[in-house]
Amino acid sequence: MASYLVADSGSTKTDWCLLRKGKKPVRFSTQGINPYLQSKDTIVGMLKNELPWDNSKYKADNLHYFGAGAANPEKQAFLKEILKAHFAIKKTEVQGDMVAAARALCGDKKGIVCILGTGSASCYYNGKKIAEQRPSLGYIAGDEGGGNYIGKRILQYYAYGTFDNELKIAFEMRYGSDIRQIINTLYHLPNPNRYLASFVPLLKDCRGHYMVENIIEDCLNDFFHTSILKHRNSWNLPLYFSGSVAYEFKDVLENLCSQYELEIGDVIKSPMEGLMKYYKKFSGSMGGIFLL
Repeated sequence: MASYLVADSGSTKTDWCLLRKGKKPVRFSTQGINPYLQSKDTIVGMLKNELPWDNSKYKADNLHYFGAGAANPEKQAFLKEILKAHFAIKKTEVQGDMVAAARALCGDKKGIVCILGTGSASCYYNGKKIAEQRPSLGYIAGDEGGGNYIGKRILQYYAYGTFDNELKIAFEMRYGSDIRQIINTLYHLPNPNRYLASFVPLLKDCRGHYMVENIIEDCLNDFFHTSILKHRNSWNLPLYFSGSVAYEFKDVLENLCSQYELEIGDVIKSPMEGLMKYYKKFSGSMGGIFLL
């Protein structure tokens, strides 16, 4: 049986897993990769520093990479060139992160698949392929319900004096009170979407506060309106969710689905577990996990 190196990449983090016949899966992680936000030199440098690859020790016959920003054919070619050179694996597939979420969550079943991580996206999966996908405007003009979208709302509430004293203090204890410095950081970092998403843990720590609950529900509801409800099959098929935001605020998603009379399916933090099951069928990898 062939061996498989599988990667699931968001803008913040990339999960990697090596599956080989008769051996336990080997898992490791690096920073996220987004071809719209990072140059070739940046991605190559990150891989060399965080994932130096010894092809004699960790040999793989196939590389299947799924990532944010990787649905565009031009970006797929861009990433494939980098990955093939770094890993020296000829059989390299590059697909968008929606394909990873769909295979992990639905397998061969139909469903509406949603990603709520640093960014956001949704599609209709017909059990074999993505048959319909909502357009994504990215972190500047879109990503409703994603971490960077929620982070913008948090920053606005703090900067505009909307937070009450309790949340104001909680924000400043985590991120400081120098709004000029925060803005300077936001506009000079190479990955501002990650920086905005870094504000989301404030909401996790302050659940139950009415302003926090309003922000979470409003931002996720925006995702329902701009994305989920645009799929004609939303009322006929289960909704599946993947991503850190979806996983953390699963209760809010369940309430919104109930309000709109929609069926909610599985909610997972990362597609990797589902992808491992999918590719284990081909690799013959053993159970258990070894962390590199």
